[in-house]
Amino acid sequence: MSPTRRRALIGALALAALPVAARASAAPALHVYRSAGCGCCGAWMEHMRRAGFVVTATETDDLDPIKARLGVPSDLASCHTATVGGYVVEGHVPGSDVLRLLAEKPKAIGLAVPGMPIGSPGMEQGATREPYAVLLFAPAGRRVFARH
Repeated sequence: MSPTRRRALIGALALAALPVAARASAAPALHVYRSAGCGCCGAWMEHMRRAGFVVTATETDDLDPIKARLGVPSDLASCHTATVGGYVVEGHVPGSDVLRLLAEKPKAIGLAVPGMPIGSPGMEQGATREPYAVLLFAPAGRRVFARH
């Protein structure tokens, strides 16, 4: 296990060990912009709650202006967009990767999982899983942050 993943895991375990009231005040606040009728968005939000995030949502019929305002490149777009700790989270990014992002604090706009890969959080239906990459994106470029 890499030192950065170890740090993120230790932080998540420490958060889970806190009393419920303390955990709620220490938990990262994640705000999701999503379409009202999208079931996988709701499943991803539940995944993020289980990962320790306090999740709120805004339902909208037009996500494109929000994605543009937040700096999400169109080729990285997915079905929902979230903000947390000054970063953007686009699509079905695992909670563990978001916790790692918040622990490492890289200079970036955020993380993205383009499209809707089967087996990613919120897209777990069926027995098959597609391999996918979580991309860290910034104005200067992008790189693979994690592979699943």
